[in-house]
Amino acid sequence: MKIRTVLVLWTIALLLGVSVFTLKKSQGNQQKSATERTAGETLIPDFPAGKTTNMKISGVDQIVTLNKKDDNWVVSQRDDFPADTRKINNLLRSLKDLKVTQGIEAGPSFAPRFGMSKKSSDPEKRGITVSFSDESGSELAKLSFGKNLDATAASSSFGGGGSTGRYIRNHADKSGFYAVSELFSSLSIDPKEWLADEFFKIEKIKTISLTQAGSGELEWTLIRENEDSGFEFSDAFPGVKADPAAVAPLKNLFSYARFDDVVPQKEVEKLKNSEKIQTATVTTFEGLEYQISLQPKNPAEDSADAESYLLSIKVTGNLPEQRTKLDNENPEIAAAADKAFEERYSSLTESLEQTRDLAGITFEVSKFTVDALLKSRTELMDKGPGPQNSVTQPQSGASAFTPAIQIPAQPIKNNNAPAEE
Repeated sequence: MKIRTVLVLWTIALLLGVSVFTLKKSQGNQQKSATERTAGETLIPDFPAGKTTNMKISGVDQIVTLNKKDDNWVVSQRDDFPADTRKINNLLRSLKDLKVTQGIEAGPSFAPRFGMSKKSSDPEKRGITVSFSDESGSELAKLSFGKNLDATAASSSFGGGGSTGRYIRNHADKSGFYAVSELFSSLSIDPKEWLADEFFKIEKIKTISLTQAGSGELEWTLIRENEDSGFEFSDAFPGVKADPAAVAPLKNLFSYARFDDVVPQKEVEKLKNSEKIQTATVTTFEGLEYQISLQPKNPAEDSADAESYLLSIKVTGNLPEQRTKLDNENPEIAAAADKAFEERYSSLTESLEQTRDLAGITFEVSKFTVDALLKSRTELMDKGPGPQNSVTQPQSGASAFTPAIQIPAQPIKNNNAPAEE
């Protein structure tokens, strides 16, 4: 082979090598500069979870403002009712550790493609925007959560590689949008979804009475002699016998109660209808008394037709701080009784304090929660054949709080006005 031919071939090979190197370097630079964050990196480096004291969550037609006050989170739109701290902390923790699965280079004008259209009135197309601020009001971060991505997204030019997750935009990052594996399904613009779910609980019920709607006249009063016996009508209704099946659910009334929402005071004033209010008074074998005010949420409805109700509660009474000991207690029995008393006292004190904190707050509850209580006298009466037996007033009995505590019989109250809300 001639020397000239060899030189030409070497020259061609050298030029090809330089071209390939230049092309790969160019492609590498393009990939590197597509978005600020790449797959596997955290979406927001040093996300300020610990500095966040305010979160504003907005969507199409609602907004939630969560504020941190004295280390406790509250929901602004619900008169600063306690928020679900665990849910908030889980969200902040997830964002702090959130990894990118794919970065998509696209300008803000492409936001509708990812379900983040500011102009849309469709929740699925609008998405959710969350801003995070510190105690001075300075914005720390702002994120928009768009539509979910799934296996069908792989065919899209903005697809997420077929993995389930969600599109997110960090407003401080102008380089594009990101796909992440988290769905953030608990993220909501409805204030009630952020409320702490602690509610009151009533145990060891002794008496229950209910007034007629709009008056202090008693609809019925039920009483039982001890925790193992059934309810019967009080002496105020001589000759009337209770239907065991109808009154049985009242034994566990409000034992596992839940509320649907907290009603802001300004809304309560609009919904309140004194002609629809009924008051229930519940006493327990442990010396507590609960006054519960109830009204259909829709003031134009009767109790029989309502699906949800407004409820407020007030508790009075004091717990005995010491156990009354039985005669001739041996040390073993006394030690066991003292331990049971202390455990019960601690549990009940905590529950009592929590219920007292609910005074003045109006809750929305479902029909299921109060249906057993809002029965008429006729609905609770035994309609079977045979004579109706009068019910005598039970004698004072031992409290289940401790068998040694003797609690006198509670007088039957005839309230002339609804309980304070």
